Amino acid sequence: MSSPTPSTTAQQQREARAAVLASLSSIGTSIDTEIHTRTADLHANSAAIAKQEKELEKQTAALRKESDKWQKLGDTSTKKLNEIGDVQNWAEMLERDLLVLEETVRLVDEEKTGSASRRDRNA
Repeated sequence: MSSPTPSTTAQQQREARAAVLASLSSIGTSIDTEIHTRTADLHANSAAIAKQEKELEKQTAALRKESDKWQKLGDTSTKKLNEIGDVQNWAEMLERDLLVLEETVRLVDEEKTGSASRRDRNA
């Protein structure tokens, strides 16, 4: 077997070194491309999230405004229902008073009619 010459060994080392450097460069470029892609995605997603956040704030304000309108309507309706209840209560009290008056008038009429018929019988 022949032993390699120093120039052949040096040539092989240079070639091996060049291959390793090319491989490392390729890996670095691949990783760099991946990182750039992810960074671009993060920036795009960040912009989309910011846009969604603004839209959410806008929709929340609109919902708050609508909720306030419904609350006001509910309060107004409750007040009106209470007023109707007060009127109904007043009408029921008035009806009871009228029934008492009606019964009183009926009793007085019966008393008058009974007194008149007794007088007629006694006369």
